[in-house]
Amino acid sequence: MALLKGLFSLMVLILIVLSVLFVDFVYKTFSLSQRDVHADAIVVLTGGRGRVEEGVKLYRAGQGKLLFLIGVDPLVKKHELYQGAGAENVYLEKTSRNTLENAIYARDMIMKHKVSSIKLITSRYHMKRSTILFRNAFPKDIAIYPHPVDSSNLKEEWWNHKGSFKLLFSEFYKYCILRVFFLFAPGELRPIITN
Repeated sequence: MALLKGLFSLMVLILIVLSVLFVDFVYKTFSLSQRDVHADAIVVLTGGRGRVEEGVKLYRAGQGKLLFLIGVDPLVKKHELYQGAGAENVYLEKTSRNTLENAIYARDMIMKHKVSSIKLITSRYHMKRSTILFRNAFPKDIAIYPHPVDSSNLKEEWWNHKGSFKLLFSEFYKYCILRVFFLFAPGELRPIITN
């Protein structure tokens, strides 16, 4: 009987801790704001509405010298996403299919172009997970400025919207797994730089 009470208390404690962590995750997700900073490059994780448009807008406004569109469908041509002045500094990455691959392939492109700072664009709900992956994949001396884009599938009143709750909880779950992984393997994704 004492064992059952102990297990029950432990389960309640775990649920309380997870609930607090989830609320903190949601609060920080909605607290992220776009900062008016210039970077060497703008990196857009494609796949969500408004991301590419935001990246193109910032690039045209001179907030980055290079524009990297990461995770583009292999059938899409550059002129379908970007036309006009500056097209020679717009690069498409068409191999990656998930956020981890986005970070690794983007890192290779960024390092090839000797970039020291990036503005990272993705959907608001996706930003915390993307940022932790990019920070662990990129060399420490590359500055990463998160630039979240709002999307219609995430409502501010997430507790009243089943789809928003599921989306946030799914991201929270994936984020927690990454936090635990990088707790035991910090810098595991960073490249080994040799002279």
